[in-house]
Amino acid sequence: MSKQTKKITSIGGSALIEGIMMRGPKKSTVCVRTGKDTIYSEDIQITTIPEKFSFFKIPFFRGIAGLIDSMRLSYKSLMLSADKAIEGAEIEEEPSKFEKWLDEKFGDKLVKALMAVASVLGVALAIGLFFFLPSFLFDLCGNFIPAFRETDGNAEMVRLWKSIFEGVLKIVLFFGYIIIVSQMSDMKRVFMYHGAEHKTIFCYENEEELTVANVKKQSRFHPRCGTSFMVIMLILGIVIGLFVPANPFGIAFLRPVFKILLIPITCGIGYELIKLCGKHDNWFTRIIAAPGLWAQRITTKEPDDSMMEVAIEAIKAVIPEDGSDIVKNCGC
Repeated sequence: MSKQTKKITSIGGSALIEGIMMRGPKKSTVCVRTGKDTIYSEDIQITTIPEKFSFFKIPFFRGIAGLIDSMRLSYKSLMLSADKAIEGAEIEEEPSKFEKWLDEKFGDKLVKALMAVASVLGVALAIGLFFFLPSFLFDLCGNFIPAFRETDGNAEMVRLWKSIFEGVLKIVLFFGYIIIVSQMSDMKRVFMYHGAEHKTIFCYENEEELTVANVKKQSRFHPRCGTSFMVIMLILGIVIGLFVPANPFGIAFLRPVFKILLIPITCGIGYELIKLCGKHDNWFTRIIAAPGLWAQRITTKEPDDSMMEVAIEAIKAVIPEDGSDIVKNCGC
């Protein structure tokens, strides 16, 4: 929390394939490990929504824009890191004739098309798993559990039980997913880079020299993290679900549709809560941050020295000389 550091920065980042993206107030930089002693670095840019529409600089609305811009930036960074990681890897097998033909005919266009299709399928799968499946399973359970079945006079209780059921199932699915993927060797390395990102930001916020030795002793659990944001979103989903009828207009299918339409509200509230946790350390913010910090025990791992070197180079590239990244000086 904020009491651990001498200042709070707006600089944030994300772990990539063999690299890290750091985002500062003036620019964003991707650094990728391409060899034992080499790190590729490239600045990337996007035109943010608040830059186009000042309306999205207003609290609450800035959270919606921030989420969309973060997804755009992360996607662009991930594609760059994937390309550089592949280029830096030793290719042991000769490409087949078919692979050579695909590369000659389509080149990067094929990869981008496949990634676009994969992204669409991923979003569709997420919507199905986190919105429609929980609602469907609750309604199915209503055939066997009378308390889950809506009758005259019990609509509010059914709505309460449905919100809790859906929320708990979403949390189980989320943690189940990250626990499973954390067992994959490639994802373990991404989570190690995630730890390096957090530890490096903490080192900078503690006003210590950015060296591997200083970064190594920092905590890998940071209150301003995408994992914490996701956990807050899941918890907020339970609360918001209390205001959505179990079967709107008598049609159960409409409940998940309404909850999808309410995502901007969830994002806006979640964003403001994350910013609050980053700026203040009190009993209220500790309660809010606790589930997300616990979840980071899964999504962050202790990095090795080479990963911390990448994180150090990435953060050095985005620290502005005028100190415009400083959100708060803690005076400690």
